[in-house]
Amino acid sequence: MTDGRERQREGGGGIVIGRMTGGAAASGEGARAEDRSERVSGPAPVRADGPARVPAGAAPGEGGIAIAEMEGGAAAAGQDAEAVDSSRQLIAATPELLAAVRTLRQETAVAVRAPGDGIAEVDAELGELEEEAWQSGSVRRGRLARLRSLLTGGAAAAGALASAAEAAETISRLLA
Repeated sequence: MTDGRERQREGGGGIVIGRMTGGAAASGEGARAEDRSERVSGPAPVRADGPARVPAGAAPGEGGIAIAEMEGGAAAAGQDAEAVDSSRQLIAATPELLAAVRTLRQETAVAVRAPGDGIAEVDAELGELEEEAWQSGSVRRGRLARLRSLLTGGAAAAGALASAAEAAETISRLLA
């Protein structure tokens, strides 16, 4: 005679993933998966083979996971299963980005400043971005998003600087 746990182990309940680049997946009683990687990415690659497809009839058993395509992230199924994605997505510091940052930094260095105009905040963020890019060749996605927000927020005088629009456009292309 078997209990429910033994039947579940014997019956499977596995994982089927069409394509997974990074991330974590866990299935089954007490399962745990974790991803703490740093992934450097550029623009999304164009896949000649199209999206991944999970083959018909490949659905996992009770408590399983079936994912057609997954770019990072986490998935968990079953009793006490846990999947944690603590990864950080990094974006390659392109020559175009570095040139836009350099130009904007030169402009913020000579800009007339007033309290609350946002120029000092933008300048500090630009300095940190340059340092991060110099050390690793990449920058955190969140840093780019924050800088773009500062440049396009409308409230900061930094958004009115001549090179701010070019920098914001370059950042937007990288974040797309």
